[in-house]
Amino acid sequence: MTKNIMIVGVGGQGSLLASKLLGQLFLTAGYDVKVSEVHGMSQRGGSVVTYVRFGDKVYSPVIDKGEADFIVSFEILEAARWLEYLKPGGQVVTSTQQIDPMPVITGAATYPENLVEKMKSKGFKVDAMDCLSLAKKAGSQKAVNIVLLGRLSHYFDIPQESWKSSLKACVPAKFLELNQRAFELGKLAS
Repeated sequence: MTKNIMIVGVGGQGSLLASKLLGQLFLTAGYDVKVSEVHGMSQRGGSVVTYVRFGDKVYSPVIDKGEADFIVSFEILEAARWLEYLKPGGQVVTSTQQIDPMPVITGAATYPENLVEKMKSKGFKVDAMDCLSLAKKAGSQKAVNIVLLGRLSHYFDIPQESWKSSLKACVPAKFLELNQRAFELGKLAS
């Protein structure tokens, strides 16, 4: 049985590190894993999507509409934008952070309000929290990605030690302690 995780966000938020870490985690747990390259504009500010697929045997790195078990989103509008990829009963794990896209910056559009409530009212399971505040508490606003992975760890029956060893394998030593704090804050958040 293949499981599919879409990681969505805005360029510069650390989606590549998050997908690398998940790939490492699932490989270590004994799964066949495919991690996609970035789709979208990876420049700072553009929409970015990566795919992580794992299972007994994974043949393609691509996730089609209606196939994602999880959408992990670094930004709330990005979560809403990619909902059509979530399978029935799938789970959204998102930061409530709002980053204005170009149409909002230029005044051509306004940022949608109450996105968590709107997604829930359409029947989606949404786990939303202020990951930016937790990342700052850990020591860097750039750790939103690791806070989200801490939160995501609730949904997998994989020992916490495996998550921590994947973190150690993927994060430069000088940032490891900060990222371990970010992971714990995400994991323990209520």
